[in-house]
Formats: sequence, structure tokens, C-alpha cells
Amino acid sequence: MQEVTLISLDARLQKQIENAQVALQRGNFDYVVEITTTVLAQEPGCVPVRRLQRAALLRRAETKNKLMSKAMGSVTMAGFMFASKKDPAKAFENADKMLHADPSNVGALKAFGEAAKSLGLLETSAFAWESIRALQPKDHDTLVALANAYIDARMHKDAVRVAEDLLKLRPQDGDALSLMRKASVAQTMDKGNWESQASFRNKLKDENLAVSLEQAAKVVTSAEMTEKLIDEAKDRLAQQPDNLNHFRTIIEGYRRIEDSASALEFVKKARLLPAAAGDATLEKLQGDLTILVIDKRVKALAAQSDAAPEDAALKQAADAAREELAKAKLEDARTYVERYPNDYAARFTLGSLLYDGGDFQNAIANFQQALKSPKVRIASLGGMGKALKARKMFDLAVQQFQTAKSELPTMDDLKKDVIYQLAECYEGMGKREEAITEYKLIYSEDIGFRDVADKINAFYSAS
Repeated sequence: MQEVTLISLDARLQKQIENAQVALQRGNFDYVVEITTTVLAQEPGCVPVRRLQRAALLRRAETKNKLMSKAMGSVTMAGFMFASKKDPAKAFENADKMLHADPSNVGALKAFGEAAKSLGLLETSAFAWESIRALQPKDHDTLVALANAYIDARMHKDAVRVAEDLLKLRPQDGDALSLMRKASVAQTMDKGNWESQASFRNKLKDENLAVSLEQAAKVVTSAEMTEKLIDEAKDRLAQQPDNLNHFRTIIEGYRRIEDSASALEFVKKARLLPAAAGDATLEKLQGDLTILVIDKRVKALAAQSDAAPEDAALKQAADAAREELAKAKLEDARTYVERYPNDYAARFTLGSLLYDGGDFQNAIANFQQALKSPKVRIASLGGMGKALKARKMFDLAVQQFQTAKSELPTMDDLKKDVIYQLAECYEGMGKREEAITEYKLIYSEDIGFRDVADKINAFYSAS
């Protein structure tokens, strides 16, 4: 197998893909899946076509019974996992079938990516890890695997961006630092190779290939085309006012051109339909769009207020918008947790928002529940400690920070913050010696962290 570009496809296949792109905007997901499956059967290494297919599979899954999809996926899981070691081509095929049944199956995506790599389809493998990241955007192992997949596929600029994202999450992470060095060196070498030629197209020595690379990045249609499709969907909605798919097409179109206010307007209208009763996807979308609309207003008012600091009315309006945004986020998080009480990551989000709003007691309750998730356990310990500290329950807060401290292996910014909070609790309890012991741990690693140097200097000066 080898990877191919859009422009290298047979002209008839290219035309079918163009039609499929339009069909995606119109909400005809089954047609898109059918066409892309036919094309990929002939050219399994055409990543842009695979991206288009995945977009349709995800959109289609929103309108179907997800429990049934997951049940279908679990039936064949063991079979394709066993086949992956013996026959990567078969594993590739089986994983692809599973993703048709359940496009959010992370296990199938991983198997698909590993099989693609074994078959030499390195960009396809990177695409699989991109899809996994979309499902779990802050998962450390996923980001590391994605960066490595980009490096394997010689997509070094993308690898650098992922390494940067890793470092934002964990500033001193060894994997991230190693990936950053590796990707940066490779990117520098690539840059030198490009600049040794007259131009990008001269380097490729093939104008058709240059065009194909440009087209490959454009899986979706232009803003102008999107607006046209929105108008067409509105015309169809006028004829079929109870058709939820027309609403979805309009909403997705407005989201694509970043018109959140119009998208929100049609989500609210769609939710009035009997067919949308109990639709969790639309409910979640309304919450997300409401926050986006308010956030946009907050940013606009903040910019105006910064430009005219003497205008008290503007400052008041900006403050009111920020308060409205905080309330919207809190209400959205609370509603989600009420619907999904065992989503412990969501519990952590709600706890953090409650803490920010000064509701420390309810924040503690949600952080306690969030401890059940390994992914947010440390952050939840820290959040619970801060909430207890805010209530001046220093002895209980110390327990949380000590536990978090013991479970953090490296002295990164997160661990420094935990130790700093622990030291402040000791100060609040009047235990100056214990506090200084903790501050010294930070001082020995990072003299510039917050005001640790001042605290240590003051201690020795008083001694």
C-alpha cells in the first residue's frame, strides 16, 4: 500500500469526492460514507478522503443509537486485536469496519493507526492518532504517540506544535522535551532543504504534486460555499419545517463559518421539535454555543474597556459580561453532571468552577468524586486542598497536598504549586518550621518560583 494525493486519483473518483463534500454539508451522511468507502477500497492511502469519511461517520453517529454502535464494535474487538500481530493488512481492514460501526472507538483507532504504520501508511497512522486526540485532547500518552506519528510521517511542524501543547500541560515533561528537540532538529533540516531551492514548487519539481498538497488540506468547502449550502438548507427547511437534519445542516454550517450566534438561534429552534426531545447532543451544543456567544461578547467589551479605561460604563458592562459567562459555564457544567453523574472528569470541571465562584463546600464534594478518575486525581487533590484551605480547614488541606505531593514524581510547576500551597497551610496553622522546610524544597529547584526567595531570605534574616 502507498499513500496518494487527491489530485492523483482518477478524474471520476475526484468528481465523486467533490459530490461527497457537498453531500456532507447537506447532511446526507450515508451517501458520503458509501462514496468514500468505494474510493478507499481502491486507494486506502488517500488521507483526505479518509478525513471526509470520518467526518461523515461522526455526524451520522450523532443521529443513531450509540449503544448499538458500541455493541457492534465490542463483538469483533478481540478478533481484530489478535489479527493485528499476525496480519497488519487484515487488522487494518477489521479496525476500519469497527470504526464504521463506532467511530469513537479509541481501541479500534489505535489498532488502525498501528496497522497503518506497519503497512507503511505513515500519514494515515498520524491521522488515526489525530482522531484519538480529538476524543481525549489532553491525554499525555495520546499526545506523545501523535507527535511520534508526525515525526515518522515527516510532518515535523505538526510534531513541534504537539510537543508545545505537551509542555503547556507539563512544563518539565521529559517526553515532551525530548520530542521538542527531535522535531525541532528535523524541522530545521527540512527548512534548510526547502530554502536551498528557488521556491516551494521548484523543490517539488512537479506542479501537480504541489497542487495536490494544497488541495489535500482543504477537505471542507470554502466559506462562500458553506453560506450557499446554509441558504439551500433553509429553503429545504421551509418546505419541511419538522426535518431535524435540515436544522443540523444549518447549525453545522454556521459553526463552520464561526457564526455562533446564528448557530445558537437554530439550535434553540431545533430543540422545540418533537424529534429533538431528549436529544443530549443538541442540549450540549446549546450550552457550548451559549458560552461561545457570551465569551465573544466578553472579549469585545474587554478590548473596548482597555482602549477607554476612563469609561466607567464600559468597565461595568465588561464586568457584567464576565459574571454572565461564569454563571453560564457553571450552569452548563452542573447540568452535564446531573445527566452524567459518573463522569468524574466533568465533576472536576464543576468543582473548579464552584471554587472560582467561592462555593467551596460544593467544590469539595465534586473534587471528592473526581478523585475516582486517575486522569484528574492529582488535580482534584489540589483543588480539594485549595477549597479546604480557603475555608481555613488547614489540617484537612494539608492531608490533600501531602498526598498530591507524594504522587507527583517530578518537580515540575504542578508539584511546586502543591508544595507552595502545603507550606501556606502550615503557615496558617502557625507551623513556621514545617512551612520553611517545604519552601526550601522549591527554593533548591527554582529560586525564581513566586516569592519563595523572599520567604527564605526573611527566614534566615530573622534567625
